[in-house]
Amino acid sequence: MKIKKIILKNFFVQNLLASLAALYILIVKLTSTINIKNHNSPNEYWKNEKSFILAFWHNQLMMISFAWSYKKKIHILASGHSDGRFGAIVGNFLNLKNIPTSNNEKNMSLRPIFKLLKSNEYIGITPDGPRGPKEKTSEGIIKIAKNTNIPIIPIGFWSSRNFTLKSWDSFLITLPFSKCNFVWGEAIKIPTNLKDNEIVNFQNFLEKKINECIEKAKIYPK
Repeated sequence: MKIKKIILKNFFVQNLLASLAALYILIVKLTSTINIKNHNSPNEYWKNEKSFILAFWHNQLMMISFAWSYKKKIHILASGHSDGRFGAIVGNFLNLKNIPTSNNEKNMSLRPIFKLLKSNEYIGITPDGPRGPKEKTSEGIIKIAKNTNIPIIPIGFWSSRNFTLKSWDSFLITLPFSKCNFVWGEAIKIPTNLKDNEIVNFQNFLEKKINECIEKAKIYPK
């Protein structure tokens, strides 16, 4: 294992870097303008204290907490991979709760997710995570929504000043003094009687809706 990976997996180094990353994100927030469109979509569920699953691409994780304006914190599904653990530490500084999982998505236990949704909590899932392919919806989020009868609400984000990392997901880094736009989509309800061979249709539909939100975020407001 390379020395860089060994250092980055060190508990104290991870926490130090995570605190610096969280500080940077807060600086971006304080120096930027944040606009949110179609807030009525989640408000309808927040007002009635009903759960939903928030869906957004993995590369938009950095700023996602600033779209959330409800008293209950959102629980973000994170992988057991070192990147996921690092993101979970950063999230703790930004009032995001973490749902740890196994490195192997196939062996992932869904019990914590079902328990949270049954308790009217809110879950955030990156449907292309934890390792891609980039911006392609996996069947996991569709199955969770189907089995719990909980709707999915997509969201898209864009910032006027940013760059992307050379990572599998082209992770989006927003720079200070940006115009940051969030666009919420409408709730997507998955039929509880959905057949396995029909799941792919909703995977494609959710993928389309997230991308539509991002495209709208790029032009709103002008």
